[in-house]
Amino acid sequence: MPSRISCEVDDGSPVTVVRLVGALDVSTMREVHTVLDRCLTSQPDALVVDLDGVAVADRLALSVFAAACRRAADWPAVPVVLCAPPPEAAAWLAGSTTCQVVPVRPSCAEATELAGATASPRLRARLEPVATACRRARELAADACARWNVPELVGPASLVLSELVGNVVRHAQTPMQVTLTLRKPYLQVAVVDGSRTAARAGCPDLRAEGGRGLLLVREMAQRWGTSPLADGKVVWALVPAG
Repeated sequence: MPSRISCEVDDGSPVTVVRLVGALDVSTMREVHTVLDRCLTSQPDALVVDLDGVAVADRLALSVFAAACRRAADWPAVPVVLCAPPPEAAAWLAGSTTCQVVPVRPSCAEATELAGATASPRLRARLEPVATACRRARELAADACARWNVPELVGPASLVLSELVGNVVRHAQTPMQVTLTLRKPYLQVAVVDGSRTAARAGCPDLRAEGGRGLLLVREMAQRWGTSPLADGKVVWALVPAG
């Protein structure tokens, strides 16, 4: 009989908690990876994975947590903490490289406290797809750089964020959430919109009507990308922060 695992997601606070119940092995780790990836793409302040209800049938499956942590290291800069592993799993974690990559705490409360303490500073805002959105995006970038004492990043961050916002105004035409995160060596900018149409830097129309578009974002950022969401997508870019 195939192994089964359930993933309960509590994202009602800045720290998202995923509670796993069932058998974790090489057949169920893919499902866990999908859930963790989706949670990370939503850009919580931190992610806690509760293992109290898990039976680890194969220690190789624990590598799914190291993979999630590495995936989150640059973007979306979300710390990942494991908590309450069963005794055998705790012993395996302590003797593996996973524990070196992902911190482990005995309780969910301790894990949540650690995750919150190690979260990167973020600035979020909701914008409407109106003509003034790009100007507001530049103001938000300048505000973030002032708060975090990185005035040298005002120019590139403002430019990249305004182009991402401008792309939503011209094409997706939906309300959007803007997020700026400082996790050196990058200042990360991300824009979530309500369109599932993937952003592509090679489309000529992305440079139309005054927008220099994602081609410019690609030139200014160390790296950029787009990820689907349940009800839209997120487009993100990493601006070098020295």
